[in-house]
Amino acid sequence: MWKSPSGLYIVVEVKTTDVYTIKTATLLSYIDRLISEQKIPDWDHALGLYVVGRSDAELKQLENSIIAEKRTHQLRVITVDKLLTLAELLADYEMEHEAVLTVLRPTGPIVDYLIELMAGLVAKEIRTAGEGIQQPQEETTNKPLSEPEGVDVQYYLAPVVSDDTHTAEECIKKLIGAGIYAVSEKSLGRKVKPGDWICFYATATGVVAHARVKSSPVQKHHPLVKHPEKYSYVFEVDSVSIYTENPVVLSAELRAKLDAFQGRDPSKRWAWFVQGTGRVTKHDFMLLTRQAKVEVV
Repeated sequence: MWKSPSGLYIVVEVKTTDVYTIKTATLLSYIDRLISEQKIPDWDHALGLYVVGRSDAELKQLENSIIAEKRTHQLRVITVDKLLTLAELLADYEMEHEAVLTVLRPTGPIVDYLIELMAGLVAKEIRTAGEGIQQPQEETTNKPLSEPEGVDVQYYLAPVVSDDTHTAEECIKKLIGAGIYAVSEKSLGRKVKPGDWICFYATATGVVAHARVKSSPVQKHHPLVKHPEKYSYVFEVDSVSIYTENPVVLSAELRAKLDAFQGRDPSKRWAWFVQGTGRVTKHDFMLLTRQAKVEVV
């Protein structure tokens, strides 16, 4: 039995293959027993998962049984190699725990979460491929005034979305105006360190602020963070600049000048660029924040 921090209990039954008939009643009885023993609250918090060892198994027999018995909301099937692939995505692509559950849970009527997951993984792949792009020579010789000698300063772009009570701009102003920002456990934002710079993209608006990282992220609840259970890592910022009234719009013209879009058509879809916190080059950071150079405010 695997227990998710979200409260979902996954009861696993391992099979070599589905060549021989697998009775779903067996796994269902395991879960019923765990519920009766109060080790699982109820079926609303339970999921049965068959892990099949043979990667060449077609799984048709097991799939047909689950469908025929109308157990698609209670039972799932995965081959062991795909389970390991999911683990690699979690480790190598900083995939969030909730994203893993999105894959394993039965699909509901809303597909937004799955699309967000796909877009986020594509964005990380594109960013990783672009990390080898060298910055223009003139940028490597002119260090920002605030950049200490010998320190490897990194630059980040963090997208922020609106919630049910505040616009993205209001969320940004509330947090960095107070000198803090919060990220999730699996966010690339957890890698920031003092001296790094981060700019903030308000979804559907543009870049509306930037700041310098003052402290490393630490796990704690902050009263200004609306969902502290999700955004549980908080770091301090200083040298804050907020320009919500005059945002930097990511137009095709601007995108064409960014290192991130080298070799890409800036007129095509670019949502990957603002899917999750990601690193940008110093050259791109200065364009995104309208600076000839990054200066201490």
